Amino acid sequence: MSGQKDYRMRWCTLSFVRRTALVALLCLSVFLAACGGGEKDAGIYELSSEPVSVRGWILDVKGSTHAQAAEMEIARRQQLFQATSLWVEKAEFASGGIAENGAFIVLDVPPNKSVIGFNAPGAETGRIVMDGVPGTADVLIPDVILEPHGATVLDPKKIVVRLPSDGDKRVVTGKTATVAGYKVPIVLTPLAEMTDRRDYPNPGGFRPVAVVK
Repeated sequence: MSGQKDYRMRWCTLSFVRRTALVALLCLSVFLAACGGGEKDAGIYELSSEPVSVRGWILDVKGSTHAQAAEMEIARRQQLFQATSLWVEKAEFASGGIAENGAFIVLDVPPNKSVIGFNAPGAETGRIVMDGVPGTADVLIPDVILEPHGATVLDPKKIVVRLPSDGDKRVVTGKTATVAGYKVPIVLTPLAEMTDRRDYPNPGGFRPVAVVK
């Protein structure tokens, strides 16, 4: 009887140990799965340590009907720009906006590949795709013409991709980035010439007066 009792005690102790180990293993698996999923989701919105600034101005929406009188045309564009918003796809943290003269600025844009989205009347799905833009660069995109699912630029040669440099003159790196479907040379630029990278650009010409808040 004593042997049977000792056997039962050893069996119960062994079963308890196995059950405890199994529960611990399951808890560890759930914890690791939760941590792995959290890292994957957070990576989508992770703020880059070398963000890109993107600036430019909207010229119009493709296919828009222009007013004959200059005053009416200015009013039309002002209403268009006021009704337009922008964002950076897959980036939760990006500051900037659109001024009343159509000038825009977006900071904290991820380097390499990113998409600037626009929501404008007649081009609710407008977007500028950028690829190969190095970290800390400043991208200037003048005269953007928005259209559904995309955007074009009136004069692609005016697109500029600047990279800050300790040098005293501009140097073409020989590398290019793709902005709105156009190949753009990457230019090393002295830091003194890049003090405007956080300012709204000036479109110039006959436009509504910008009121930046």
